[in-house]
Amino acid sequence: MDTTEGVRADTTGRLAATVDRLRARVREAHAAADGRALIELARGVLVERLRCGPSAAAAQLAALAQQAGRPQLELAADIVDQASRDTLSEAGRRFLDHVMAEPPDSPESTPVTVRLRTAESGVLSATDTQSVARSLMEHALAPLGAVGVAVWLAGPDSSLTLAGCAGFAADEDRRWRYVPPGVAVPARQALTQRGPVWIESLAEAGIPSIGQRGAPDGSRAAVPAGTGGRILGVLEICWPGRAEAPNQQLWRQIEALAELCAHTLDTPNSGLVLEPDDSVGELVDLADSLRDPTLVLRPHLDATGALVDFRIEHANPRFHDLGGRLRGEVVGGFLLEAYPLVAERGGLFERVERVWATGEPFRAERLDLTALVGQVPLTAAAGVGISRHGGAVLLVWHIEDEAAKLANLLRHAQRLGRIGGFEENLTTGEIAWNSELFALYGLSATADPVPIEQLARHAHPDDAVAIGRFLRTLLHHRRPASTAFRLLRSDGVARHIRVIAEPVPEAASVVRGAYQDISAQHWTEVALTATREQLEHSEQQSAERNRLTLLLQHAIMPPAQNTLRAPQLDVAVRYRPAEKEHLVGGDWYDAVVLPSGQILLCVGDIAGHGIESATSMVVLRNALRGLTATGAGPAQLLTWLNLVTRHLTDRVTATAVCALYDPRDRTLRWARAGHLPPVLITEAGARTLPLIRGPLLGGLADPDYEEGALTVAEGDVFLLFTDGLIERKDRTVEESLERLLATASREATTLDQRLDRLLTHSNSDTDDDTCIVGFQLRRPD
Repeated sequence: MDTTEGVRADTTGRLAATVDRLRARVREAHAAADGRALIELARGVLVERLRCGPSAAAAQLAALAQQAGRPQLELAADIVDQASRDTLSEAGRRFLDHVMAEPPDSPESTPVTVRLRTAESGVLSATDTQSVARSLMEHALAPLGAVGVAVWLAGPDSSLTLAGCAGFAADEDRRWRYVPPGVAVPARQALTQRGPVWIESLAEAGIPSIGQRGAPDGSRAAVPAGTGGRILGVLEICWPGRAEAPNQQLWRQIEALAELCAHTLDTPNSGLVLEPDDSVGELVDLADSLRDPTLVLRPHLDATGALVDFRIEHANPRFHDLGGRLRGEVVGGFLLEAYPLVAERGGLFERVERVWATGEPFRAERLDLTALVGQVPLTAAAGVGISRHGGAVLLVWHIEDEAAKLANLLRHAQRLGRIGGFEENLTTGEIAWNSELFALYGLSATADPVPIEQLARHAHPDDAVAIGRFLRTLLHHRRPASTAFRLLRSDGVARHIRVIAEPVPEAASVVRGAYQDISAQHWTEVALTATREQLEHSEQQSAERNRLTLLLQHAIMPPAQNTLRAPQLDVAVRYRPAEKEHLVGGDWYDAVVLPSGQILLCVGDIAGHGIESATSMVVLRNALRGLTATGAGPAQLLTWLNLVTRHLTDRVTATAVCALYDPRDRTLRWARAGHLPPVLITEAGARTLPLIRGPLLGGLADPDYEEGALTVAEGDVFLLFTDGLIERKDRTVEESLERLLATASREATTLDQRLDRLLTHSNSDTDDDTCIVGFQLRRPD
């Protein structure tokens, strides 16, 4: 029996050992599988980051582990943790740059990610907010040098309740259990600003807070803790002495811890009784009992938990939409969809969002509410009240009644128009003025009003006659009257005033009227009259100037036809001035037989219009005629004419074509200065001469002009013209020249007929001067 029991016991022991061994192998297998999976994930990260293959990634991981002196599994965990970049792991990496230096053998040298994971585990397993505060202090904040942490719960009235704390004296939690609304503490500032607050020194800032007795000159960081756009509380961290302000990375770490606290405050584990968030039944009953239009709003969050809008859960029976919509058309939709214009900065949506975030109610006696009615914005002034109740927001408004609205509009119009109204009982002497009339007279609101019969005492003496007529018409003849006068105020300011008044039909001794400050209008009329007179004088001068310019131009180049006849040669010119007198330009021409027997043909165009262009044209035309006496060729003549343009005119620029025809050998020499080339018409048709080199006059100090030459045959026609003949705004110069050549190629009996046809069929649209000079070698009779 004993032997049998011993055998059974031995067998049981062996079975138990086998089970333990198998379990150990299973755990090792799971761990190995997890390790291999983690290494494969790390290799995948390296493949994506390094743009390499799997084998290269495996070799790179092994090389990195060997260089760092760390196992591949540990390095792989760090790589995957970094790639995942979740809130806590990111905070852990950033903590490395800010944690105080620790000795290598310090027991606190545990990796920061491990400490944060430990803090997270402690928070999730905590049974109340006090445990949350201790876990944050021990695992996450102590390495930062912090000596205390407080987690505040925000109340619906902006009060603060201490939900948990760590690192402070034993009696601090009792002394700071509750902070009423309006008390300036760091947590209150963070709640009001809806953002992080840094206080370098509590003593210098003069702000009380928990733990101040132990660290009177310490630094504080306060960060709102909220989810879904709602601030549930504030995380406050205390340092014993002055510390540097956190940088952006450290703020993100603290904000991550605050978000972790917000999740604990939003759960029953906080140990605090929060307002119900799921039911709005009581709030709907409250809204229906109110006498003003009311909306019950619930926050609407996106996939990331961020607040994007508010859903309209309920509208009470007294709901009145500005656009005339019924309750059913609005309920169930979103606030921004129903009223998109409330999203403007400082508008209603921003107010609702702030109330939802902080729980602090909002009241306004007057707030503009705008709705779109047929794409037309309609604005109404209303008194608005917004408050948070549990998980919903109550929006109440009150539209001004018609009488109050009209009164406000009247006051606004009187203020803008600087109009003051009055009513006076001539029998009893009672006078009623509005506030704007006291301002017009420069009197205080408690001063005695001025009777209408004493108006002349406060006016300029020169206006006494006009005021006397006004008073006789109003008071004696009992008819409406008005007049304008200069009001001399007691402060020395003079204002131009218009007064209009009439008797009240139902009360014989009562008159009503209004004063209006027309000073701005008066001085505007004075300035306008002076400007009008100055403009008329300028127009008269301009017209006289244009007339003189036109007379000068016509005296030099008359528009009438001018035909020059020479032996065996017909020379004709045409000049057409601009239709508008103010566009008198500087186009000029010349055709003259020189003493040498040669014939000078030239056209030119001065840039611009007016008397300056006309006088410059006279200078160049006469200078060229005088220079031809030297016997120089066209290129040399243009070189000299360029010097005249630069030194003997008002720095104008011009274009020109100069040609000399010698009838003895029928040769024609010509040169151009920035001008269109001449046209030669032969039996083969019309063509432009080559575009030889030649810059415009007045542009360069030492230009180089090229000279062209040709032999003229019997019947050939040579044409010079200015751009006023062909220039159009809707086509290029090349297209205009092609049209001119087509017109010039047509047969003509005489040279005059040909030039008249060119002018008749010119379709230029620039209204510029036009000059045409042509000669034709006659065939023998």
